[in-house]
Amino acid sequence: MYAIERPVNEPVFSYQPRSNERENLKNHLKRMAAETHDIPCVIDGHEVFTGNIKRVVMPHEHQHVLGTYHLAGEGELKKAMDAARKAKPEWEALHWQDRAAIFLKAADLLSGPYRSTLNAATMLGQSKNAYQAEIDSACELIDFFRFNAYFYQELMKTQPLSTQSVWNQLESRPLEGFVAAITPFNFTAIAANLPAAPALLGNTVVWKPSDTQVLSAHYTMKLLQAAGLPPGVINLVSADASDFGRLALSQRDLAGIHFTGSTATFRHLWKMVGENIANYATYPRLVGETGGKGFVFADPSADVDVVVAALVRGAFEYQGQKCSAASRAYLPRSLWKAIQEKLLAEVKTIRMGDVRDFECFMNAVIDERAFNKISGYLDYAKKSPDAEILCGGTSRGEVGYFIEPTVILASQPDFKTLVEEIFGPVLTVYVYEDHQRDETLSLCDQASPYSLTGAVIAQDRRAIASISRRLRYTAGNFYINDKPTGAVVGQQPFGGGRASGTNDKAGSVLNLTRWLSPRALKETFNPVKDYRYPFLAKE
Repeated sequence: MYAIERPVNEPVFSYQPRSNERENLKNHLKRMAAETHDIPCVIDGHEVFTGNIKRVVMPHEHQHVLGTYHLAGEGELKKAMDAARKAKPEWEALHWQDRAAIFLKAADLLSGPYRSTLNAATMLGQSKNAYQAEIDSACELIDFFRFNAYFYQELMKTQPLSTQSVWNQLESRPLEGFVAAITPFNFTAIAANLPAAPALLGNTVVWKPSDTQVLSAHYTMKLLQAAGLPPGVINLVSADASDFGRLALSQRDLAGIHFTGSTATFRHLWKMVGENIANYATYPRLVGETGGKGFVFADPSADVDVVVAALVRGAFEYQGQKCSAASRAYLPRSLWKAIQEKLLAEVKTIRMGDVRDFECFMNAVIDERAFNKISGYLDYAKKSPDAEILCGGTSRGEVGYFIEPTVILASQPDFKTLVEEIFGPVLTVYVYEDHQRDETLSLCDQASPYSLTGAVIAQDRRAIASISRRLRYTAGNFYINDKPTGAVVGQQPFGGGRASGTNDKAGSVLNLTRWLSPRALKETFNPVKDYRYPFLAKE
């Protein structure tokens, strides 16, 4: 019987000058930027061109149209759900190893010939630099495919106790019905994993990608098809969010929702499910990773250089468009002068521009809506007597949606940019008096409704231990002497609680269990033939 060996994480390419991978990626960027991509829906394995189209543009050069994508209407959405229903019996009946083989093959294809294609699509369509694309659309997605298959195998090995005459088994069934996967723009890997993880376990899926991630979603679908994914197992439909939600959530056989996006949207979906709960054949599984307000808390014993590196990388990689981004920092007065000097000096060295310029650490935010929202926070901070912009604060939208890396110093612990999710390259600092560390820990815990990621920077082990205890429920992923971003599949299962989601930990076996409905089987080898128990016998 074929066994899946425990995977190792996919090595990250460096893309150093004159390396083969750098030249290969640059050639793909040049070619794909020159092409006009006509992106269809994929329903029951067929490409569907509806004619209702929207443009795909480069966020860093928004007049450059990469192509168009076709929106599914009510008819196409119904066909996608019907296709998922039709494909379910045969897909579920397929041996689990045959299902796993598809995703293991996809991982190998992505590790090889598809790597530059998916990375280039992510860079151009989502404005990620080469490194950010590499760790996302290549390495993390490869890891999801490989580790999920391994975790699935190990999960099925977990069996109940049996006795001499009774054989007990636990069967890992997929859910009854179809799964709706609603995915975000910021991570190609997450967008692919949300439909792929349930599908691996025998579920069929209707996948609605973000409008600003359709290019890489398109090539992800091509990757899965090249790996042998049968028609109808995953149906890719770009659609108006309200149309998709209204139709999908009204289906009697909705088995679950796999979601990453805003807290407000997930709450709305949850409410809609609640309103329809009596109409479903089963209780739909709701799995969501939503907002965040990642923090860095520095103890007075912290190493200044470690703090600065964590803040720069945590706050400004991928323009802060990560739920896990370091969006707020609590820094002690005794270290503030040294941290401020080094932090501002480092931020000045950051180069921002086109993803095809490999010297750029930062690129553009995703679209005009995000650009305007983030700019509004900057305007608010500029006008407020409770804040000082220490660097950045400028938005430039003529060519691309560029927002400078910004550091705001807030004098009040409940300042707007210190507590609200911004999803942009904006870091807000609150300086606390050293003797008020414990009080400030309470502020950190209570200031934001989110509980996704956080970090403590300290040299004193007692401080690390005490701060970790105090902030136990403040983050689902907690980092010690590191930035609060960059969870690795198989190493740091990712997810948070409170307003950050259901904490079902993508990148681990915990997430997979949500897409299974176990059945316990008892087989008696020597069954009883008389209902009477011994205690019934006469004295």
